[in-house]
Formats: sequence, structure tokens, C-alpha cells
Amino acid sequence: MALKMAYETWGEGSHPLLLLHGFTGNRSSFDHLRPLLKDKVRVISVDLPGHGQTPLPTRTGRDGFLETIEALFGVMDEVGVAKTNLLGYSQGARFALAAALTRPERFGRLIMESGSPGLHRRQHRTERRVSDAQLAAMIRQKGVPAFVAYWESLPLFAGVRKLPAEQQESVRVRRLECTVDGLVGALECLGLAAQPDYWPELQRQRLPTLLLTGALDEKFTQIARRMAEDLPVVWRRTFEDCTHAPHLEVPEEYAREVLSFLQTPWYEAPEFESSTPDKSAAGGHG
Repeated sequence: MALKMAYETWGEGSHPLLLLHGFTGNRSSFDHLRPLLKDKVRVISVDLPGHGQTPLPTRTGRDGFLETIEALFGVMDEVGVAKTNLLGYSQGARFALAAALTRPERFGRLIMESGSPGLHRRQHRTERRVSDAQLAAMIRQKGVPAFVAYWESLPLFAGVRKLPAEQQESVRVRRLECTVDGLVGALECLGLAAQPDYWPELQRQRLPTLLLTGALDEKFTQIARRMAEDLPVVWRRTFEDCTHAPHLEVPEEYAREVLSFLQTPWYEAPEFESSTPDKSAAGGHG
């Protein structure tokens, strides 16, 4: 039986947008942006496998990753959306890129927040497989609450720890809804070690693409710079004083950037061949 994803829809706007959350999230991860986006976008927000109400893929490793990509198209077909824009955060950004490369005709524009095209070297893939296995063992031995406490303490999420207590608690409650089997399975099927290496494919990814990162997240900001060198049609925005999750840390600024990108007219000239210059400044669309 093919993998089926749980999802919900919201928004009354004219711009279709498929939302893909990060590890330990679910389809409610972007709900705090509803007041900022709902009048302009028409959202499909999914639970990725092992999160929320979506089961794990029927296959493991890379095959499970690819099965998940096909399940995204199944959601679009069920909703009756032939073509949509795509926004993914972290783990979700990797899936967004993979989906755009798999069937680019189904998408209009791509937004990647704190994402990566994968691991290029076999050694790095092996190292990541080992570290993911160690993390999975810790989740099984200590349980979800202990894992969430560890996850929230990572430097990657320093900006989230500065949020008001009520917002931090909302994020924590969502993470605590995860299950041991779901998180472990997601690491095994959906992690970087299972993901194909998409670095060599970037030059053929012709969708207008926006790369979003936090300036204090040096690793993913550097990845975004490298991606911008290879993507043919790209804009890049780095949010000051942010770490890995700008959508949580600066939601108003983040929503303005997303809407500016989606609303800016784009017409591909027939003679278009070369890369569009990287526009790193705020509001650099158009």
C-alpha cells in the first residue's frame, strides 16, 4: 500500500503554497504564520512521515525517502492542485528540493529555509549514518521527553530559546507529541544519510528559488551561499540575529519576505541561459 500523508488546508489567497515542516514538527508548525499569510496564500500543510498522523514509509533508507516524495504528489492530486509553490524548513526544505527536481512541472516557485541538497562525499554520508544511529539509540533508551530536552539545548536553536515562554512551550508541546518509533524511523528513512545527493542536480533546477537562513546559523548560511552559486534563478535572504528557525524567531519579517517573493512577477525569457545574480539584501525580489 502506498504511503498516504495527513494534511490540512487553510488560507483564502491566490498563491498556492505547500508547506513542509522540519524534524520533530508537524503540519501545525507554521500555524503561527496564518494571520500573516492567510489572505495571500492557499496552503496545504502536511505531516511528514513519522510525524503527526503520517505513518513511516513502507520502505527504508533511500527508497523510503523517494517514497515520501511520491506521497507529496499524492496529496496534491487528492486536493486537486496541479501546480503549487513549495516552502520547506530544514528537513522539509530537503524534501522540497527533491520534489522540485523530481517533477518541476508541478511547482511554480521554491522556498528553502535552512536546507541542504545533501551530502556529497561518501565519508560524510557514512559519518552521518553513524551519528543518526547514535541519536536513534538515545531516543529509544531515554524516550521522547529526554530527547526533546537535548534537542532544544542545541546551539542550532539558541534563537528559539529567546522566544517568549508561551511560544517556546507551544513548540515544545508539538515536539513532545512525537513518538519514539516515529522519530527513529524518520532518522532512518528521511535523514541526510538516506537522502540522495542533489548538489550535482542544482544547475538543472530552473524554478525561481528563495534561500532563507539565519545569520547566526553559519553552517546553513554557508550552504545557502554555495547553493546560490549553482542555482540558475536564485535569491537569498539572511535574517540578522537569527539561528536555524527564522520562521519562529522573526515571523513578521519572514512572512514579508515570503510574500514578496511569491507576489513578484516572474517571466522567463526564451533566451534565458545564464544564472541570475544572487540578491542577498532584504526585499531583493524583482
